[in-house]
Amino acid sequence: MIRLYNSLTGKTEEFVPINKNEVAMYVCGSTVYDDMHIGNSRPIIFFDVVARFLTYIGYRVKLVSNFTDIDDKIIKKAQDENTTENEIADRYMQSILQTYQKLNILPHYQNPKVTETIPQIIDFIQLLIQRKGAYTVNGDVYFSVETVDDYGVLSGQNKDSLIVGSRIEENEKKRNPIDFNLWKSTNQGLRWDSPWGMGRPGWHTECVVMIQSIFKNKIDIHGGGSDLKFPHHDNEIAQSEVAYHHHLANYWMHNGRVDLHGEKMSKSLGNVIWAHELVDEIGYPTYRLMMMNVPYRQPLSYRSEVVQQAIADYDKIYRSHLALKRKLQFDFQSIDENCPVTNPELQKIKDNFIEAMSDDFNTANAITQIHQLVKITNQTLRQKECNADYLKQLAVLYHDLLWILGMLQEIVPLKEKEVELVQNWIAARNRKDFARADQLREEISHLGIIV
Repeated sequence: MIRLYNSLTGKTEEFVPINKNEVAMYVCGSTVYDDMHIGNSRPIIFFDVVARFLTYIGYRVKLVSNFTDIDDKIIKKAQDENTTENEIADRYMQSILQTYQKLNILPHYQNPKVTETIPQIIDFIQLLIQRKGAYTVNGDVYFSVETVDDYGVLSGQNKDSLIVGSRIEENEKKRNPIDFNLWKSTNQGLRWDSPWGMGRPGWHTECVVMIQSIFKNKIDIHGGGSDLKFPHHDNEIAQSEVAYHHHLANYWMHNGRVDLHGEKMSKSLGNVIWAHELVDEIGYPTYRLMMMNVPYRQPLSYRSEVVQQAIADYDKIYRSHLALKRKLQFDFQSIDENCPVTNPELQKIKDNFIEAMSDDFNTANAITQIHQLVKITNQTLRQKECNADYLKQLAVLYHDLLWILGMLQEIVPLKEKEVELVQNWIAARNRKDFARADQLREEISHLGIIV
């Protein structure tokens, strides 16, 4: 049984999908006006792990994450660079997709774009107007929060206590200062014709429409960063209530933010670590390990010592996994990873890992089981004689557990001549011919072989 923390109810609940053995997931994606920083990457990595685990235990998972490719920030960037919004959006969309690949993110079921969903957005806004949930003012369309009794249900906000503040701009056009924009009349940037005049959609309505367009119904899981609870996700829920009479998703999940030395990380503040640069520096397994060492709902503070610890921890995992694969190849001419795990000690590690992941996706506790696997592997490899079947079961566990966390790194079998070279090196060490061993070790290192 999987239990997860539902932000909508504030409780840890049993996960029961709408359709048996299927999971529909949507994660708010990037506004494509710049590269992805490490804070933006946390939800992408976490929900990738969620999808991997659910897939591993037998669900058919459809994970969708969008691109917001029209926005005031995109327009400003285009103006600053004297180019078009499409050029800016396409440039950074490709950059982010490349970063996904570098981070070893599984391909999403779909990555919808706002600019390709405009007709559906216009139809949806018309539906809200028909149902008295929205109103027009001089080419603008606003959502009326008064039509939703439990507005703010996700974040716990009370509409009676909400006042014009830092995130709510005062606007004389609105009936209520906390009403939000669904269609913005504008003569700047990309705009489309609509029943209310030329304009473009508001941010809060886009995801609701893309979810409905793809899934045609309520979904199982809606995810994103904790900063999206209010107003973005509350506004999504409010629109869905008026249009479809439900809360859009049964389970709402939010990851904690990533800060930089205790300060909020933000592109506008200029204190960001770019994801593609860091993953190029430390590799995707280490990057993901760093992200998953902290339970997903907790904030993650980026510091150099956190990175260094992740580097050291992954090095131990990789070297143990590598030594195991080399042992299988050298001694048993096998790298088979298809045999079942039957050993009670190894089955316990697997069970503990699955139990940790089933408990609100506790990746930190799951990683503890991988460290236990490393310990057992190292102890086994130090023995004079090893059982081939046991080693194969160890290899299966490494493959499965690392795959679930997106940390599996391919270990390419050595070629016949490379195997012979390593075996000669081992033989030279065993007969204490250290001069020959050093010579062979230099050749091995020159070829880039890690043993």
